[in-house]
Amino acid sequence: MIRLCITVFALLSFASQAMAVEDNRTQFPALQLETGRLTIYSTTDLAAMKPLIDEFQKSSPGIAIDYIEYLTNELHALANEACRKDQPLGDLLLSSSVDQLLKLANDGCAASHTSPETAGVADWANWRDEVFGFTYEPAVFVYNTRKVPPAEVPRTHVELADLLRERLDYYRGRVGTYDIRLSGIGYLLAFYDARQTNTVFGRLLESMARASAVARCCTGEILEEVASGRLYIGYNMLGSYAYDAARKHPDLRIVVPRDYTLVLSRGALVPKSAVRGDLGAQFLDFLLSERGQEIARSNAFYFSETGGLPPDVDGPQNLKESGIAQPIRIGPALLAVQDRAQRQRFIEDWSRSLIELNSPEWTRE
Repeated sequence: MIRLCITVFALLSFASQAMAVEDNRTQFPALQLETGRLTIYSTTDLAAMKPLIDEFQKSSPGIAIDYIEYLTNELHALANEACRKDQPLGDLLLSSSVDQLLKLANDGCAASHTSPETAGVADWANWRDEVFGFTYEPAVFVYNTRKVPPAEVPRTHVELADLLRERLDYYRGRVGTYDIRLSGIGYLLAFYDARQTNTVFGRLLESMARASAVARCCTGEILEEVASGRLYIGYNMLGSYAYDAARKHPDLRIVVPRDYTLVLSRGALVPKSAVRGDLGAQFLDFLLSERGQEIARSNAFYFSETGGLPPDVDGPQNLKESGIAQPIRIGPALLAVQDRAQRQRFIEDWSRSLIELNSPEWTRE
């Protein structure tokens, strides 16, 4: 009987794992007779990428697409292992943690690609023709208008720190941010926050710790909690996801911080061991093309380097011209972000400041 129970449990566990793998894979059949199959491993939500995939297939109707979603750290671990074993893992990798893609490229895991489309990529968003940025996404504050009075809306990092100090009881447990131990993008943004000014970053981190800030793995989870009113403010949210959420939830508002705004460009990399690297490069060219960028701005990522802010976003009309935009350059400096010893020290310092000094109730969140 015991052996039977163990066997049944094992089978159920296996079925659960198999179902989980299937759950993160979405198949897009070819619109006509299939002539090729493109496999994309990505950390970008399917809802954001679907309009781009649909448009791509209109111009390439014979290509079927498998789109597989992972968290940033999970995808990096998988890609790193596949590269080490010289095994294929998809034909294109898309990740918001461009530092992780850069590390893969630096380790010899990327194929070089040049085309008229890649030639038009800004210097700060192209690393050795191996990692390309294809979006322009500011890190923003979000807040719930039912919970944050107009006079208390923070518009700089210092104002947010001061608000949490002055209204500690009201905002205790009501501010959300990334858990950088779990989130690659959260770690990247926090690391660059600290590079802007250690003083401001330390002050904000201390204020969030005092206010028992809530740490979450993912942008979507925090945005949902702010929209519902369970959290009042979300910090360092990706602008594209935040704007999409604000269009669906009338109580959600977005602030582009006025002192400085980190800007991320999602990265794309064609793996060296890709089975259909030609299809990966073809889809990459579409992402970088004028049509691809138009679809992205209209349906998925909303912000652009040269255009104005989307409607109802609280911030300067043009990020680049305002001088507050601080793009995270896809270049050698990102390798420092992935240095193992430095990463461990940074996360440990962050954990001591925001986790260990916090209340027991918070750590169970």
